[in-house]
Amino acid sequence: MKEKVNQLQKEIEEKLKLCQSKKEVNELKTYYLGKKGPINDLSLMLRELNNEEKREFGKTLNELKQRIISLIEERLTYYEEKELNEKLEKETIDITLPSTKIPIGSPNILEHIIEEVEEVFMSMGYDVVDGPELEEDKYNFELLNIPKGHPARDAQDTFYIEDETILLRSQTSPVQARTMLQAGGDKPIRMICPGKTYRRDADDATHSHQFMQIEGLLVDKNISLSDLKGTFDVIAKKLFGENSKTRFRPSYYQFTEPSVETDISCFACKGEGCSLCKQTGWITVSGAGMVHPNVLRNCGYDPEIWTGFAFGFGAERLAMLKYGIDDIRTFYQTDLREIKAFDRKEG
Repeated sequence: MKEKVNQLQKEIEEKLKLCQSKKEVNELKTYYLGKKGPINDLSLMLRELNNEEKREFGKTLNELKQRIISLIEERLTYYEEKELNEKLEKETIDITLPSTKIPIGSPNILEHIIEEVEEVFMSMGYDVVDGPELEEDKYNFELLNIPKGHPARDAQDTFYIEDETILLRSQTSPVQARTMLQAGGDKPIRMICPGKTYRRDADDATHSHQFMQIEGLLVDKNISLSDLKGTFDVIAKKLFGENSKTRFRPSYYQFTEPSVETDISCFACKGEGCSLCKQTGWITVSGAGMVHPNVLRNCGYDPEIWTGFAFGFGAERLAMLKYGIDDIRTFYQTDLREIKAFDRKEG
């Protein structure tokens, strides 16, 4: 029987050498290793042997199978590599041909400016927080020191949805109120909230019924206007260059006291006076101030212990100033030719 095994192994090795393709090797594999093949026929002969002979002959058959499988796999690998090399030779690329320019997308300019602001504030330890656009009157007005009947409600001309209790938020300040309430009145807060806001404005070059705000809030102990000024100095330098200067002018907002308008030195004329800054050398970019004691109290913070500042940017205004865009409607155009000029534009 051992002679039959040796003879069969020699036969298979000779036939493998004659194979000229992967197909022929696979056919040989199917014939010899299949259920009706010669190796399987030898396995059937085990029935006729005693236990000692079975062990010896079984070991010999297993060695034969392993040897044949190894030779077949080696031969298959050879032909697979050969086919791949032939294919690569036929599919050579002429690198002297000009490439085809493929247009690629880019973030909307508003998305770009918001991400830039987020990165600056996160580097100072602020969290980026989100909130609902469909809001309750309680959070949008009442907790922010704007009771029913207050003139500020008319000034913002709100989109009410249900009985003047549910509305499309007219500012992202409700997220500040929600964040303070969630904090429980005994934890410091550093957060910004970029998001959509809605007001009944007639759409034109400088106004939109829906626009993006980036509001922020810091609440802690012993916070003062000087902390707010330092924060704006950092933002101005990051967004508009290291030579930017900032100043505060007195203003009035119902949720801050004292309130200020924040100006930056004109980056176009370097403070000399031009059409962009209306010959003043300064550009207003934000409203801000110290959080009103009533707002702190409404949201669970004791104004005798805690103080803070709040601020708000218009994302569209920042982008219009930074990138020289003169029509707010540009941000919402679907005509790619209109917005192409601002794709991936850097400051």
